[in-house]
Amino acid sequence: MTMSTIQSTPGSSGYLDLFPDRKMSFFKNPYILGLTAVAGIGGMLFGYDTGAIVGAAGGGWMNDAYGRKKATLIADVIFIMGAIGMAAAPDPYLLILGRFLVGMGVGVASVTSPVYIAEASPSEIRGSLVSTNVLMITAGQFLSYIVNLAFTRVPGTWRWMLGVSAVPAIVQFLLMLFLPESPRWLFIKNRKNEAVHVLSNIYDFARLEDEVDFLTTQSDQERQRRNSIKFGDVFKSKEIKLALLVGAGLQAFQQFTGINTVMYYSPTIVQMAGFNSNELALLLSLVVAGMNAVGTILGIYLIDHAGRKMLALSSLGGVFASLVVLSVSFLNQSSSNELYGWLAVLGLVLYIAFFSPGMGPVPWTVNSEIYPEEYRGICGGMSATVCWVSNLIVSQSFLSIAEAIGIGSTFLILAAISVLAFLFVLLYVPETKGLTFDEVELIWKERAWGNNTDSRNLLAENQP
Repeated sequence: MTMSTIQSTPGSSGYLDLFPDRKMSFFKNPYILGLTAVAGIGGMLFGYDTGAIVGAAGGGWMNDAYGRKKATLIADVIFIMGAIGMAAAPDPYLLILGRFLVGMGVGVASVTSPVYIAEASPSEIRGSLVSTNVLMITAGQFLSYIVNLAFTRVPGTWRWMLGVSAVPAIVQFLLMLFLPESPRWLFIKNRKNEAVHVLSNIYDFARLEDEVDFLTTQSDQERQRRNSIKFGDVFKSKEIKLALLVGAGLQAFQQFTGINTVMYYSPTIVQMAGFNSNELALLLSLVVAGMNAVGTILGIYLIDHAGRKMLALSSLGGVFASLVVLSVSFLNQSSSNELYGWLAVLGLVLYIAFFSPGMGPVPWTVNSEIYPEEYRGICGGMSATVCWVSNLIVSQSFLSIAEAIGIGSTFLILAAISVLAFLFVLLYVPETKGLTFDEVELIWKERAWGNNTDSRNLLAENQP
């Protein structure tokens, strides 16, 4: 496929330069915003009740086999069963079973929601729309703190906390029944009429014709390729391995730079900083969660303006500085000096302020757009599994490491990891802002084989 062909495809920079009136903006189409909001409730489940790895591992396969919509509905049912089961559990064994089901539901949702949104989004606002899913994750975390605070003194507190988490899943299930399947998945499954109907709600007539013509041609080729794709093929293709390295690497560094340590243990960290009241610690943690949501809103704007790579690099620079502040505050902590306690709180707030606009949305956005259609489900599931495994390692080891070497030294380790993450993004992550899925494929072909003039030119044009 030549550069001129790629640059004339709907949604490409060349196409939008030629037809500027067809360019979409974030608030231009209420339909796509509504679709994004409903699909993003899956992110809220992620933020409210993070859990098991199995769902993420199977979520990619489920996406491809049953479609993005059905996978979301299945995830909601599993989550609802788990949440109700936990709330009503008469013994620890059923509580653990409910927790496992909730984790499975969250795992599937964490794979499905970003892909569903990305495949329905115009390329020029894809980053903003996928980042809205991350906003829902942060909203879920914020909601969980509010629920915990509200039920602190209510009899049977823990049952209410666990049971209420079923509400977003019920809402999403009911609303999702009225939403369509991903148009790209419909094209792959040769359900063109349904796909055209979905696209007609997103694009005006002029661009709709171009999108349909292009997707019709592409879907025939992708259907043939998809029929022969197996799990092991991911590791046989050099360009897919490179894409998976970037996608999985971003997910791993998102966790190993400490975000869920901060979100899970912020009440504990605040108490370690010298604020001994449980309610005060929880209230300060609520402020941190609120900052996370506000920062993510900023990221929604920046990701399609500043670009994914620059946003991630800026974010990691700030994360490093804030982790150093946290480390210094704890290394110098003393019961007679409240200054370092407040410095620790400031470090937490700064950490969230820098992390949430960049390393919060960028890994999920990049993973929703860097894989070819036939690999999107498989690789998305594998990358999400890396995220969950990394999440598990960090969340289970943080307090033990802090107890062994001190929390100040632990934050220094996280700061060192943030430096490695910065170098990883700088060296390996391409800029995908505004690129169509086909343009992104050319970047990987150039990196894999290095002899494609068209892709080399495209790569040069889109690097910062």
